[in-house]
Amino acid sequence: MLQNFLFGVCGCKKSWSMKSFARDAIENIRQKVGDKKVILGLSGGVDSSVTAILLHKSIQRQLTCIFVDNGLLRKAEADKLKIILNQHLDINIRFVNAGARFLKALSGVTDPEKKRKIIGRMFMEVFEAEAKKIKGAEFLAQGTLYPDVIESVSAFGGPTSVIKSHHNVGGLPQKMKLKLIEPLRYLFKDEVRQLGKELGLPDSLVWRQPFPGPGLAVRILGEITRKRLQILREVDDVLLEEIKNAGYYRKLWQSFAVLLPLKSVGVMGDQRTYENIVAIRAVNSKDAMTADWARLPHKLLAKISNRIINEVNGVNRVVYDISSKPPSTIEWE
Repeated sequence: MLQNFLFGVCGCKKSWSMKSFARDAIENIRQKVGDKKVILGLSGGVDSSVTAILLHKSIQRQLTCIFVDNGLLRKAEADKLKIILNQHLDINIRFVNAGARFLKALSGVTDPEKKRKIIGRMFMEVFEAEAKKIKGAEFLAQGTLYPDVIESVSAFGGPTSVIKSHHNVGGLPQKMKLKLIEPLRYLFKDEVRQLGKELGLPDSLVWRQPFPGPGLAVRILGEITRKRLQILREVDDVLLEEIKNAGYYRKLWQSFAVLLPLKSVGVMGDQRTYENIVAIRAVNSKDAMTADWARLPHKLLAKISNRIINEVNGVNRVVYDISSKPPSTIEWE
């Protein structure tokens, strides 16, 4: 009906394309930035990578990317991303190890909104410290997407409810000294991937599954500790290995593990155990606004469960999340 109204009744023409969006975004960035310098938080995910290449094509050497290892990343992720980013993005990148600072700030915190706010604040503190070292830096670029905006604040001042704060939307300090640039703010994830392909990014970056800005902090329910992070990293590593081996990685929107603040009785050999429970979450989606739980083969789920329980110390039970969005969100926190 809408298509007929726009193109039949009104006579509109389909002139918009991702190529035209990229061209306009590049020009808008040039006009906004001028001769100033821009800092970008680069995580290695598709959002920040597409933002990086878009900025690079706009202002080139005025851009400095900062990769912050917040201590909340997946197993060996920082080292893997360093290789990928240096191989595919010919951009000035600084790597900052701030894991100890983040973990100290999160000590004893269990409320998910407080976690996100703390991580957002720490994120900006690290950035502002680095910004002081870069003469002429006046802008902070972020790979904020439209679903982030909708879930965090009302995009146009309307009555949209805050579902959860995203560290790059609701977690930023009010007195932040850097001005924001968010060229992807009104795009959905599938559109960002189209833009990435248009800009020439490799599939390894374009098709990387979404990973939350707060990292594993919002996949560990309850307090964040080094031990609990280590357990979840090992579980996550097994899960993703099996998902990839089974050919499901690109078929799924997201697949990840969640460490619950619960323990259960189990048996290992002849011994009674009282260990952690992990939940597996795998969903299909087009834009993250809605999602349905993935009907993974029972044989694959059994293999994932068996490997986790037998290979990861501290886990004796695996459950599978069969909730859709809405009413559930994709991430648990």
